[in-house]
Amino acid sequence: MAYSFPKNRYDKMKYKRCGNSGLQLPAISLGLWHNFGGVDTFEKGREIVRFAFSQGITHFDLANNYGPPPGSAEENFGRILKKDFGGYLRDELLISSKAGYRMWRGPYGEWGSRKYLLSSLDQSLRRMEIDYVDIFYSHRPDPDTPLEETMGALASAVQQGKALYVGISNYGAAEAARAIQILKDLGTPCLIHQPKYSMLERWVEGGLLDILEENGVGCIPFSPLAQGMLTDRYLKGVPEESRAAKSHGFLQKEELTPARLDTIKQLNVLAQSRNQSLSQMAISWLMKDKRITSVLVGVSSVEQLKTNLGAIHHAEFTQDELTHIEKLLAK
Repeated sequence: MAYSFPKNRYDKMKYKRCGNSGLQLPAISLGLWHNFGGVDTFEKGREIVRFAFSQGITHFDLANNYGPPPGSAEENFGRILKKDFGGYLRDELLISSKAGYRMWRGPYGEWGSRKYLLSSLDQSLRRMEIDYVDIFYSHRPDPDTPLEETMGALASAVQQGKALYVGISNYGAAEAARAIQILKDLGTPCLIHQPKYSMLERWVEGGLLDILEENGVGCIPFSPLAQGMLTDRYLKGVPEESRAAKSHGFLQKEELTPARLDTIKQLNVLAQSRNQSLSQMAISWLMKDKRITSVLVGVSSVEQLKTNLGAIHHAEFTQDELTHIEKLLAK
């Protein structure tokens, strides 16, 4: 029997139209990049997904290679769908997936060829046991495949009924502008761009956000907490069990310089003066920009997600607060 979700779940969330489309996204979306793979505890991931939807989070973001092992996050999410989202609940969900990074061996297992993208999408649908995804992304630009081929594959996914919308991720400003125009010419508009963006990584402000706004394309930043740096985890240094203490992974100990740690501590003081945690303020800081449609968060527990959701109702900043943040980040 399907899990029983609260009837008032949509009253708890704010929704925003994605660019010029008719689609609305929740202010916070849930990413399954980490903590939902085969190496993780299935019931814990299931609990997080259940809680997310009960709070009005309708958008769940995956990619073909999420795990580890690659593909296992989609498999586990498919199991959760089958166990808890029976009946018409699929129609209340936005499910996205991507292809672009290494997924299988050989010359057709990564990048942006038509062969790889459409084969990968078929595999993703089989893993999740669904008929279509709501958004299918090109996960990264391919320097060796014509952009027309990559965007043509995305358009074909929509034409084949395997995706409702398409998007791009990790594309620079110039590449994004070209991709958006190609998709427009093909009659399949680019719905959304998913870039890495946080207080500590602001490259998108150098033109990309303006291009998205000019073309009516939504924006959903990932890594809004800078791999955990914008949380209370590093306020007293680098804990032994933290990501930064590990020799592998995306956050290296060298990134947590004394100067950066000092900035993080001062940002935390400001957050406290706003009656927020540091992570809440970091998410609110992204939400304040009208060009941002939704903020994509990854969590390892229900408690973390509860904290993140607290950012929704406090996304306003005074000019003095914004000026202070800019001074801190400029150090």
